Amino acid sequence: MKVGFQLPYFNWPGAPETTASILKRIVKAVEDAGFSSFWVMDHLFQLGGAFGNKDAPLLEAYSTLSYVAAHTKSIKLGALVTNNILRHPGVLVKMVTTLDVLSGGRMYLGIGPGGMVEREITGYGVHRPSLGERISRLKETLQIAHHMWSDDRTPFRGKYYRLEEPICSPQPISKPHPPILLGMWMGGPRMLRLSALYADAVNLQFGSPLPEFQDWMREKYEERKKFIPDTLGNLRRLCEEYGRDYNSIEKTILGTVRIAPEAMTADDVLHLCVELHELGVEHVIFNMPNSHEITPIEVMGKEVIPQIRNM
Repeated sequence: MKVGFQLPYFNWPGAPETTASILKRIVKAVEDAGFSSFWVMDHLFQLGGAFGNKDAPLLEAYSTLSYVAAHTKSIKLGALVTNNILRHPGVLVKMVTTLDVLSGGRMYLGIGPGGMVEREITGYGVHRPSLGERISRLKETLQIAHHMWSDDRTPFRGKYYRLEEPICSPQPISKPHPPILLGMWMGGPRMLRLSALYADAVNLQFGSPLPEFQDWMREKYEERKKFIPDTLGNLRRLCEEYGRDYNSIEKTILGTVRIAPEAMTADDVLHLCVELHELGVEHVIFNMPNSHEITPIEVMGKEVIPQIRNM
C-alpha cells in the first residue's frame, strides 16, 4: 500500500517571508519519510473551518508543484485535484508535460470537473457552468490529454474546445503518459464512466475523524465502510462493461489526520490504513495540518509507512 501526503494550507509562523523555507523543509521531510506522493489543492481561497478562512495564505497549485519538483528527487507529484474550469485544457496538458519532463517523469494529472466554493467563483470572477456541463467539459479535457500525449497533431474539435494544432513537444517522460487521476466527491455515475474510459487512477475521500473539521468531513468518515466498497464495486462493473481491466486503475483516497497528543496516535493512523486497504484502497493520501512541525511527518516515516508498504 502506498501512502501519499497532501499539503492543505500555508498558514505558518512568519509567513509569507518564511513560506519558501518552511515548504522546503516539509518537502524534504516527506520524501525522507518514504511517502510515495506529494499533492497540493487547486483552490484560490481556503476552504473555511479548521482549514482557515478565505484570507488565510494559500499558494497556487502548479507554481507550488514547480518548486516542490525542484526540491525532490523521487516522489510523485500532483494536484488533488486540478479544477478543470480554471485552465484551458491544451495549456493544462502543456503545463503537466513540462513538469513531468523537468521532474524526470514524476507527475500525475489529478483532475476533476471543478468544485470551487462560491466565494472563489465570485472573488476571482470565474465562470462556473452547471455541473452537467462541467463534467462534459472534463470529458473533452481527458480526450485532449490522450490526443496530445499520443503525439497526435491533428485538430481536436469538440463542443467546448477546439485545438487546431495541438503540438506537445517534448512528450512526457512518463510512459505512456502521466497517470490521469480523476477526483470523485460523490462517485456519481457520469464520473465513474469517465474513470472507466479514461482514468489511470481514481480518488475518493474519507473525510476526517477529527472533531475540529467541518461536519461534512465527519459524515464522510462515518460512511466510509459503505461508500468506498459501493463506489469501487460500481467502477468494477463499468470496467467490465467497457472491457477495461479494473486492476489497471489505481484506487486512491484522501482524508485528514493529525498526529498529536490531543488528536491521533501513529497506531490510529496505522489501523485506518489497514482498514482502507481491506476496503480496496491501494494508495491513501493524508492531509496533515500540523505538518510544518515536521515531527508528525517523521512519525509517519518511522511507525506507519514501513508497516504497510508491503500490504
